[in-house]
Amino acid sequence: MAMQKWFTDAKLGIFIHWGIYAVDGVAESWSFYDGQVSHERYMKQLDGFTASAYDPKAWAELFATSGARYAVLTARHHDGVCLWDSAASGLTVVKRTPAGRDLLTGYTEALRERGLKVGLYYSHSDWNHPDYASIVHTDPPNEDVRTHPLVAPPEGREDPVAWQRYLDYRNAQVRELVDAHRPDLLWFDGEWERSEEQWRMGELAEQILAAGPETILNARMLSYGDYATPEQGLPVEVPDGPWELCLTINDSWGHRHADDNHKSVGQLVRLFTETIGMGGNLLLDVGPKEDGTIPSEQADRLLGLGDWTARHEEAVYGTVAGLPAGHHYGPSTLSADGRTLYLVCFGTPHETVSLRGLRTSVKRVTVLGHGAELGHRVTGGLGDVPGVLWIDAPAAALVDPYATVLAVALDGELDLYRGKGRD
Repeated sequence: MAMQKWFTDAKLGIFIHWGIYAVDGVAESWSFYDGQVSHERYMKQLDGFTASAYDPKAWAELFATSGARYAVLTARHHDGVCLWDSAASGLTVVKRTPAGRDLLTGYTEALRERGLKVGLYYSHSDWNHPDYASIVHTDPPNEDVRTHPLVAPPEGREDPVAWQRYLDYRNAQVRELVDAHRPDLLWFDGEWERSEEQWRMGELAEQILAAGPETILNARMLSYGDYATPEQGLPVEVPDGPWELCLTINDSWGHRHADDNHKSVGQLVRLFTETIGMGGNLLLDVGPKEDGTIPSEQADRLLGLGDWTARHEEAVYGTVAGLPAGHHYGPSTLSADGRTLYLVCFGTPHETVSLRGLRTSVKRVTVLGHGAELGHRVTGGLGDVPGVLWIDAPAAALVDPYATVLAVALDGELDLYRGKGRD
C-alpha cells in the first residue's frame, strides 16, 4: 500500500500511554516484568483506576492546539489490560476497575470531531495471558526472550495448541478495534518476542486491511509495516521511507509521580524541527494520571510547542525534508514545489546566516511570521562550485525565543551542489 499522504503531511502526533500503571506511577507493564514491583502489587492498581476526570474532548482540543494532526492511545499494553470492553478478555477497565466503562469510543469520536486522525496502540505480546508463554522465538534476540517466564515456556516445552489460542485471542481483539473504531493508524508493539512467521503477521495484516484498506501500520508489524519507528533518540542517518520518532516529554511513557525531568519547550521545538527537517514525524508522548487528566507540566509544553508552530506553520505542514547536513547550520524544510527553503536558526543569529552549495538564485529572504525582508548576497564561487549565500541577520525584535525561521524564495526549483570542489 502506498503511504497515506495525511501521515507524511501531519508532522506531529501525540502518543498517549494511559493505563492502570498511572495509579502507583510505576513503569507500564515493565515494572512487573523486571521485578521492580510484584505482579500482585501491579495488578492491585486495577482497584484505583477511576478515569473520573477523563474528558476526551479536552484532550482533542489540547492536541489540536499543540499542532498535532493525529494521536495514538494505548488500547492495550503488554500487561493485557484493555481500555475497552473486549469480548475476548475479562481483563478490561470496564470489568475490573472503578472506571467501569469503555474509554476508546469517546477518544475516537472527540479526535474526529476536532479533525484529527485516530491511532490506536496494541501490543502483540500479553504477559498476563495464560497461553502467551507457550512457544520460543525461533531466533531469540536476547536471553530474556529465550527464557523469561512471562515470555517462554518452562524448559522450552512448547505448546503449539496454546499458541494458536493466543493468536486467536490477539486477532479477535484487533478485529474488535478495527470494527468498532476504524482507526487511521494501528501502532503495534511487542514484536521482538516472536518471529514474523510465529506472529503470522501476513494473516493479521490481511485481516486488518480487508476491513480498513487505508489503515496505516507501523514497522512493528515487521515486513508488513508502512513506516519506521525510531524511539527516544533522533536518528543520525535518515531512515529509509516514511518514519516517525516517538519521544517522551520527560523520561517516562506513562505517568510517573516522581519524574519531573521534563524537556523544555525550546528543546521540544529543536527536536521537532530536526525531525521534520529530516523528513520524519514526531510522535510526542504524554502520560495522563489515573483520573484521565494530563499533567499540567506536559500540557503546558504542548501548548508552547503549538504556539511556535502556529507562528511558523508554513515551514511545517505540507513540506518535505530540507537540506542535507553541511549546507546550513541547523535544520530546514522545503516547500512541496521545491521553490522555498525554510532555514531554522537556533539562538540569536549574529551578522549573517550562511547557506552553502545553493545553485538556484534567490529572489528574496523573509523572516517567517513577520514578513520582514532581509538583505542577501553571494560571494565566491568557481566553475561548477557555487559561492556562499550570506543572509543578513534579522533584527533582535524579529528573533523568535525558540527558533527563528528564514523563508528563502528561490527563482526555480532547489538545485544543490554536492561535489567535492576542484581537485
